[in-house]
Amino acid sequence: MLAGSILEQLHNFHKDTQPLNLGVYYKNTLVALCHALEDFILQSEDRPILIAAFQQGKWYFEEAERYQHLAERASQVAILAAADSGFTEHPTSRLPNVDLIGLDASDPVTDEWHLMILSSDYTAMVLCQELSEDDYGIQGYPENDCERKFYGFWTFEPELVKETVTLTAGHIEAYHPELASSLRDRLNNLNPSTSTLPAPLLNAVVSSVVTSLQESQNQLCPENSQGIAYQVQSLTENLRSNKIQALLRMAQVTDRADLRNPNSGAEVANLSEVMGQLLDLPAWQVKRLRLAGLLHRLPPLQILPAILDPEQTSIQQEVKEESCDRSKSSILRIMPQLQAIAHIISHQTEHWDGSGTPEGLAYDRIPIESRILSLTSTFISQSRQREPLQALEHCEALAGEQFDPKLVETLALLVKGMQQGLQLSSLPPKIASGIWLLDDEETPVPSLQST
Repeated sequence: MLAGSILEQLHNFHKDTQPLNLGVYYKNTLVALCHALEDFILQSEDRPILIAAFQQGKWYFEEAERYQHLAERASQVAILAAADSGFTEHPTSRLPNVDLIGLDASDPVTDEWHLMILSSDYTAMVLCQELSEDDYGIQGYPENDCERKFYGFWTFEPELVKETVTLTAGHIEAYHPELASSLRDRLNNLNPSTSTLPAPLLNAVVSSVVTSLQESQNQLCPENSQGIAYQVQSLTENLRSNKIQALLRMAQVTDRADLRNPNSGAEVANLSEVMGQLLDLPAWQVKRLRLAGLLHRLPPLQILPAILDPEQTSIQQEVKEESCDRSKSSILRIMPQLQAIAHIISHQTEHWDGSGTPEGLAYDRIPIESRILSLTSTFISQSRQREPLQALEHCEALAGEQFDPKLVETLALLVKGMQQGLQLSSLPPKIASGIWLLDDEETPVPSLQST
C-alpha cells in the first residue's frame, strides 16, 4: 500500500483489531458497483455526505453530469482528483454544496478510487488503490482500460465508513481547511446506526448491486482471440465474485444486528460443514452447504420497482415476477450458480413430519442440506441461551417432528466430541475471495433423496 494513502491509514488502524477484507477488483467491476451504491443516494430520506476520489480529473468529468443529480440529494459532495484539463469546467463544480479538491501529483490519493456515502439511514463505501506497473508482473500494464486492477474492499458498515470519512477530512485539511472543518462538523452531528442499515433498504441496495454487476457481466462478449477470451473470463469471474461478496456482506450486516450472536452465519456454516463431512456427503455438496449456512438468515430480497430503470432487463423482470412468491423471491436466484443455495435456504423451514413451510415437504423429500441447516441453526441459536447439552436436549425433543432423527443422532455425537475437547472453527469467511464458494455451473440441484 502507498504510504500516506487513505487505504493504508485505515488498514494500519485495523490490522491488530478487525483486519479489513481486502481483495482485487477490475475497473469494470468498480464502475458497476459504485453506480449501484450511488443510486441509493436518490432514495435516502436523509441528505448524505458524499466523497469520491477519481484519481484524475478526466474520470470525474465523465461522471460530472451524474454527480449533478446526486448533489441535489446530498448535503455535501467532495471530489478529489488530480487537477488535469477539464476538472473544473462542468457546471456541477459550481453547485454550492460541491467542492473539488485538486490533488498534488505526488499525493498517494491520486492512485486511489474511493466512494464514501454517509448518512443516518444509508452508508456504503468503496476504498481501493490501483496496482502499480510492477504489481502486474510479466503481463504488464493492461491495454484495455476496463482491465485495470485495484486492491481494496467495499462495505456497508456504518462505523467503518464514518472512520474513513474522518481520515479523509484530515487528508483534505492541507488543501481545503474550510471543507475539512465543515465535514467534521457534519460528522459530529451525524449518528449513523452502529449495527445495520434498515432491512428493506439493505435488501434493495444488495438487489441493485447484484443486478448492476449482472448487467455489466452480460455486456462482456468473448472474441475469437484466445487472449481476449481469457481476459473476458477474468473480468467475468471478478464480477461473479462481487455478486457473492454483496450477499456475504449483507449476511454479515444481518448477523451483526443480532447482539446475542453476531457471528451466527459462520458458526452455522462451520457446524453444517462438519456434519456434512461426518455424513460423507460429496465435496461439492459440503461446499454448497457451507455457503447456505453463511447466507441462511437472509430474508427474501425483493427488487423494488421504484428504484429500477424503466427499461428493465429480463433478469430484473423475472425477479420482479417471482417476488409474489416469498419462497422464490430471492436475489440468490439471479445467479444460476446460486439456484441450489436458494433452494436449500427456502426449505430450511420444512419439518420432518410435513408440518413446515413453504411446501409442507416431509421426510426424505426435504433436501438433506435443508434438514442439516434447520438443525444446526436451531442448535446454534439455543446454544446462546443455554449450555450445549441443554441445546442438544431441545433439538432431541423435536426429533421426529421438526428434525430428522438420524441427523439429531449425528449432532449428538458432535456435541459429545465438543464436550471432550473437539473445537470447531467459527472464523468468518474472507469475503473478498468468496468466489471459491460457488458451485460449478454443471453441479446438480439439491437432491430430494435421503443419504
